[in-house]
Amino acid sequence: MKYRILHHIGKTGLLLFVLLSLLVPGGCASRSSEADAEPVRISVWTYYNGPQLDAFRMLIDEFNETEGREKGIQVESAHFGSVTELQEKVLESAAGKVGAAPIPHVFAAYADTAYAVDELGLLTDLTPYLTDEEWAEYEESYLTEGAFSEGEIKIFPIAKSTEILLLNKTDWEHFAEECDFTYEDLSTMEGLIEVSEVYRDWSGGKAFYGRDSLSNYHFIGARQLGSEILSRKNGKVEITLDRDVMRKLWRSYYEPYVSGCFDSSGRFRSDDIKTGNILAYVGSSSGAMYFPDRVTLGDEDSHEIEMEVLPAPQFADAEPFAVQQGAGMCVTNESEEVVEASMTFLKWFTQPERNIRFSIGSGYLPVQKRANNMEAVLEVEPDLDEKAKKILQVAFSTVRQNTMYTPPAFEQGTELRDLFDHTMEDAAVRDQKAVEQSIGHGTSLEKAVAPYVSERQFESWYTGLLSHINSLFK
Repeated sequence: MKYRILHHIGKTGLLLFVLLSLLVPGGCASRSSEADAEPVRISVWTYYNGPQLDAFRMLIDEFNETEGREKGIQVESAHFGSVTELQEKVLESAAGKVGAAPIPHVFAAYADTAYAVDELGLLTDLTPYLTDEEWAEYEESYLTEGAFSEGEIKIFPIAKSTEILLLNKTDWEHFAEECDFTYEDLSTMEGLIEVSEVYRDWSGGKAFYGRDSLSNYHFIGARQLGSEILSRKNGKVEITLDRDVMRKLWRSYYEPYVSGCFDSSGRFRSDDIKTGNILAYVGSSSGAMYFPDRVTLGDEDSHEIEMEVLPAPQFADAEPFAVQQGAGMCVTNESEEVVEASMTFLKWFTQPERNIRFSIGSGYLPVQKRANNMEAVLEVEPDLDEKAKKILQVAFSTVRQNTMYTPPAFEQGTELRDLFDHTMEDAAVRDQKAVEQSIGHGTSLEKAVAPYVSERQFESWYTGLLSHINSLFK
């Protein structure tokens, strides 16, 4: 059709038409506008699943349809089943391992993984991409976690969490009424141990309590008791294992465990709640949404339960420290266009209302000061689900009433955390089985436990832990 029209215009008319097409805005020669340009595509890797993944995907879709469409940015996400799997994939990509996918433009990471990738020179310093006023809107402790060098930020905070005590309120109430306990008795480790001993005897041998992260127990417990296992001095990370502090930590977890007061049978402690193996556990506020609604003791023995949320117990008369956790986002060294686009998305994502919506759906805490309180959350979602409300109320209270702490990142950080997660736990599980076998052969609990609740047993674990740590640094 166009050819036929131009054919009838004639030579002079054709020349005039071409000139006008070049000069008039919106003509054929000006179609290389931003609207028609290929968008900058940003790849984002996370470990989210369940409610967290649903909330994250919803916001990505919103960004792509609004801010992203307007600015020519398209975010594409990939998700892995766990933090460990994501960490492995990122490190494989960073090292250029055969068969590994290209390293993403943005990925979720805890400090140790981010530090390892940064050591390869692959992370962008994010400080130039926000003004001082913009950075000041974020909680300071959330920013310092990603500051491997002074004046630089390598991890952008998008959501944080802390630890809380989650309780099967339904079954607790029956026990507590008979044995005259209150929630206040669960506020200290010493009180928790006493409650657990009484519950074991009252229930006919069941454990009361479990814990999801033994490394957090060590790092935060040590801070509460006046020591610091990991510290950074003069640019170097130092490890301190105060014998008295480590003994206190040992006696407050291993000894109640082998005595049948604590347990960790399932993959997560929420699994132990579901099977009735325990009544309470300390875990991440971001994982609390997985707390079960029922306890199933057998095929025909199941009942509904209500969840209660309390502050994580601390050592009596201790310094008020609580764990700060939750992976932030790292941006890899790409073209300026890609980095700018990545930061556009991250800044958009962490604006208070959107960040609160992510928190509500995932159990995380918002990262900007204006959003980091219950009042701000209820303004966005006045009809907040009761379960989420309980979790966030205690989490916000924990942040306000404690010094938040996360261990400094360093090269062997992941391996060291793994040691603290498993050495005491493995010993406790192994020796609890031995105690149960002795009891099965007619030995009293007191006599069966005696060889394990001793200074000799502690020294064996302590020297073994020192040996493992020394081997990390050879």
